[in-house]
This record gives sequence, C-alpha cells and structure tokens, in this order.
Amino acid sequence: MTVRGWTGWGAALLALAGVAGGSTAAEGAAHAGPPAFLVQLTLLLIVSALAAYGSFRLRLLPIIGFLLAGVLVGPGALGLIRDPELISAASEVGVMLLLFTIGIEFSLERLSRIARLIFLGGGLQVGLTVLAAAGALLAFGVGAADAVFTGCLLALSSTAIVMKLLGERGETNARTGQVSLGILIFQDLAVVLMVLMIPMLAGQGGGAAGVLLALAKAGGIIALVLVAARRVVPPLMEVVARTCSTEIFLLAVVALCFGTASLTALAGVSLALGAFLAGLLVSESRYGAQAMGEILPLQILFSAAFFLSVGLQLDLGFVAGNLGLVLGAAALIALLKVLVTSFSVRLLGESWRTALPVALLTGQVGEFSFVLATTGAALGLSFAGLGERGTGVFIAATVLLMAFTPALAALGGPLLARLPSPTPAGTRAAGTDATGEDRRGDGAHGLPVADRVVFLGYGAHARLSARALSRAGQPYSVVTRSPDGASELQGRGAPVLIADYTRAGLLRELNIESARAVVIADDDPEMTERSLSVLRTVAPQVRVITRATSPEGFAGLQALGAQHVLSAHKEVAAGILDLLTPPEVTRAELSRHLAEHPPVTLSATQRAQCEHAAHNAGPVTPESDVCLECVAAGDTWVHLRVCMTCGHVGCCDSSKNRHATRHAQGQGHPVIRSAEPGEDWAYCYEHRWTK
Repeated sequence: MTVRGWTGWGAALLALAGVAGGSTAAEGAAHAGPPAFLVQLTLLLIVSALAAYGSFRLRLLPIIGFLLAGVLVGPGALGLIRDPELISAASEVGVMLLLFTIGIEFSLERLSRIARLIFLGGGLQVGLTVLAAAGALLAFGVGAADAVFTGCLLALSSTAIVMKLLGERGETNARTGQVSLGILIFQDLAVVLMVLMIPMLAGQGGGAAGVLLALAKAGGIIALVLVAARRVVPPLMEVVARTCSTEIFLLAVVALCFGTASLTALAGVSLALGAFLAGLLVSESRYGAQAMGEILPLQILFSAAFFLSVGLQLDLGFVAGNLGLVLGAAALIALLKVLVTSFSVRLLGESWRTALPVALLTGQVGEFSFVLATTGAALGLSFAGLGERGTGVFIAATVLLMAFTPALAALGGPLLARLPSPTPAGTRAAGTDATGEDRRGDGAHGLPVADRVVFLGYGAHARLSARALSRAGQPYSVVTRSPDGASELQGRGAPVLIADYTRAGLLRELNIESARAVVIADDDPEMTERSLSVLRTVAPQVRVITRATSPEGFAGLQALGAQHVLSAHKEVAAGILDLLTPPEVTRAELSRHLAEHPPVTLSATQRAQCEHAAHNAGPVTPESDVCLECVAAGDTWVHLRVCMTCGHVGCCDSSKNRHATRHAQGQGHPVIRSAEPGEDWAYCYEHRWTK
C-alpha cells in the first residue's frame, strides 16, 4: 500500500468527520450534498454491479467485465470516477483478501509438498524471464539498468487473475493449479528483492549489505508468522469460535488478516504475501471453512475494486495514438512469458500438458509490477528504454494482457488436443489428485457428502438422530458451527466440518445436491428457516427433513420447500429414522436403537419433594451421551449428569472439571438427574434432595 493510497482513505474519513481542510462541524453542516468519497464509493458499487450483470448476460468472466467497466468509467473515457487513489486503496484490500482466502485453502503441510515448485519452479521462471528480457533489450542497445528493470516488471504475473480463473475452472487443486501457485508465491517473494534492487539500478540504495539486512529482516518476520501458525493461532481461534458470535468471529479473522499483512509489510514483504501467510495461520486451526464463508463476501467486493482500478489506469487516448507500439509490446510480452514459463516448468520434469496451461495462465503482467513501475519511473528508470512514453506503453500493454488472460488461457485446450495422448504410465487415474491419492470419496474440505445423510446443525435432536442412524448402519456427515459438537464427532471418528451452513458458496462446494437427504435440525428456528432458504437456492431437488416448533413454523418451512417437516410433538430421531432407513429395518429395531437415550423425566415422588422439581420435571432430551466440555478439553470424567431445565450433559463433582455444577451455577438451573444407565435419582442444588 502506498502512502498516497492511504491518503485517499484518510481524506475520505476526515471529510466524513467534517474536519478536512480545517472546516468546522457547523461549516460542514452548511454544505449540501453527500461527501465526495461517498459519491465515489457509490459509483464503484453501481459500476461493479452493472459489470457483473453485463458479464452474466454476455456469458463473460466477471474479470473481463470489471476491467472493461474500469476503462469505460475512468479518466480516459467517461471520467465518472475521478479519485483513483481511493479505488486503489480498495483494490489493494481486495488483493489481500484474495490471497488470504487462498492461504486458508492450503496448510503448511500442503505448502511443504509444493516447496520444490515454489523455489525451483518459481526461481527458474523469474530468473529466466529477467535474463531473457534484459538480454534481448541489451541486444537492441537499451541501457543495462533499464533492461534489468524491464525484466523485473515482466517476470511477475497477476496472482489475483490467475487464482480467480483457476477457482472458477475448479483447478486450484489440480496439477496446473499447484504449479501455478508455486510460481506465483515465489514471484511475491521476489518482489521483496526487486523493490530493494530498483534503487540500486538507479544508482541509489544501500548496496549489497542493505539488501542482505532487509532480506534477513523479512525472513525473520516470515519465520515468526509460521511459528505463530503452530503455537498461537489455533488456540486463539478456539476461544473466538466458542463465543458462537458471527460478529466476533468475523472481526477476529479480518484483524488477523490485516494485522499479519501489516506486520510483513513493515519488514518489506508484500501485503499480499502477508495476507497469504495469515490464511495459512487460519488453515492450521479447525475453522478454515468457517473463516472462508465469513470473508468471501468482503473478498468479492474488494476484488471487484481491484479489477476496476486496473481498467481505470488505461488511457484510451494514449492507446489510440500509440496503437501499434502498445499491441506489439503486448504480443512480445505474452510470447516471451509463455516460452520462458513453459521451458521453466518443463525443467521441473512436468509434461507439456501441465507446462502449456501454466504458461498461458501466467502470460500476463502482475499487479505488483505497477508499484515497481511507479517506483522506477520516479528514480529515472524507464520501460524498455522508451523514456516517459514507456510508462504509458507498459500500463496499456499490461491492462490489455490482463483483459485477454481468459482468452489466452482458453487456447490451452485446442493446443493440447494437438499433442499425442499420454502413455498409460503417465496418466492419472480418474478421481485421483496431483499426488495420485484417491479423492473420490471426499467432497470439498474433505467432507464426504454423496449418497449420505447430511446434518446442517448439531443440536440435541440432531445428536440423537445421528447416533440412531449410526446404530442403524446409515452413513452421515455433519456441518456445524459448534466446536464442542465437532469435538464429540471427531472423537467418534464421524465426518464433520466446522462451517457456516447458511452460506450458499459452501453448500455448492460440498455438492450438497448429491446428498441422499439433508436434515436441518438446528435448535434455533430462525437459523433453520435461513438454512432451508439458502439450501433450496443451491439444491432445489435434494430431499430435506426438518423440524418445526409451532404451527406457524410448520407452514413456513413447507412454503420454503421442505418435503418432510416433523412437529415438535413427534420424536425427531424416530421420525428421521422412519424416513431414512431401508424397509428391511423394522420399527422394533428402531425403537431399540432409540431406547438407549430416550427423553428423561422426574417421577411423581421427585416432583413432590421440591418446588424446583415441579417446574423442571421434563421430559428433556439429553444433548449427548458424553460431557462435551471434557471432550473439547481432552479430559475424562467419572459420571454424567443431565440438566432437567435444558438437557445439558456435564460431568459430576467427582470428576476433574465438575461441569454439571458449573452449568447449574452459571445458568441458574437448579435440578439435575443422573445420566448413568440404570439410575434415576435427581438432585436440587438449593434443596439438596435425591429421591
């Protein structure tokens, strides 16, 4: 982020506060109309929405729509957006959030598996591109400083565009995506060295000692971040997730992203690489999918700002006056990068079927090259030795290459079709990933979904239903936001994903429409309706079973598209089993499955002994057959007790943590009952009775 970029935001905030330019609150009130920054942001949102809609209608990638919209509304055309600094600031946030989401999808283990692609593949691509570009320019009489400077500009590719395209094509985890990501990560690392080299090329800077010191500082910061990934962030995310507050979770995730990026930027590492490292931190916890769901809407908004900002920099008048030079530069850049990158990937031992798509995807020039170009121009360096005109040619050629990247990448299919078919030894079995492992049984995020019962939410009714399905031999998977519920399931070896199941993007990634049935048994009626509404937009045909707590809720859930709505008066677990078990499983067998954990009540004698018992007689459904808090902490217990007010199950006072008593005191629930098989005694904390 440049100082100038942040100035746009600062001026906007000062204008909002009524203090910009020394104006008082009274003077601000006297001015009519909205603040200038609000007009610009409103235009940004309107243009983004129209560009996205136009791309949808024309069946274009949104990236192209945003780039063209930026050109149209920029100063070189209609001139509607006149504050490029403010849009530039938003675009940098977009790049950060994009790299953050990419980092979430990876883990340190997965990253270590592509270390060779990063350092060898990326090193070859960057080094050979700089050498090839500089050598060609030197041959045409361009000065050494300008030649090397131009090579640095061309060596970088657009991480935002490449990863967006890979995501839309579902190839992020394919071999093409893995090799591309490795090269892009190295390019981001190389930016650090390039930023330090440019002043030296211009005859300034601190020399080799200064470069080594800066690199050592950057390496130390990265090492600190990686240590935090193992030691600090996972327990911190556990604390935040246990609040079950969407607001707290979102704020914590965004703060982690921005904080890590700012920390790395202080060490001279790019903001985008810092954001990627922050994503790795989150991926080391159990909450990567949930973080992805929360951050994705923000990422989409700011990514649109990034692509618009790229289009804003294209001056149509300059392009018209230098059309031949611009088109020639764009063609030569694309040709150079495709050839060099293909050669680099082939040196890694990859086949042409990987090398060519990677080269075509990374054939454009990256967003960080704009920063390097601005820095170099201020120090007297120029693109290809063209002087002041070089900056305009570079920007125009870069924008054109970015806009045509989808078309360039699409050439891979026809070109690969001309290659001979791979030999059997070189082919990968259907359903295997880049490492050759069979992934056909796993869905997105490693959660199996196809032909399974999928629970969205894991409240008390879902717990009973899931256990009953397990005893009946019916496979199921669970998506929950509860850390305790996830710990219980993980302890039993059941497939579970911690994520927000009201996010349409997550349900699409899971391919939820392939499920045998979806059970929405959330204890919160509002969450149930919201989940069902989103589910029906993603998978209108999937079979849905849910539960209503009132006649109005029953009608509402039916209107939203639930085929089976169980009433509050019917045992939910039994109802779900009736609907989902095969015909050969008899009702007697189902009753036996459910009899192990039935709803519990107090006897008439117990109710008569205490006024609290009279109001807390049950029936209540025990939320589990384990102490969830002990499971989450990795502890054991002696005996279990169930709260007769809410069904909470906790460990007894002979256990280490005394969770039953802690719950009773914290919630003001006075009566507990034994949850041990064969025991029916009860206890009131205030009156201390047992029979």
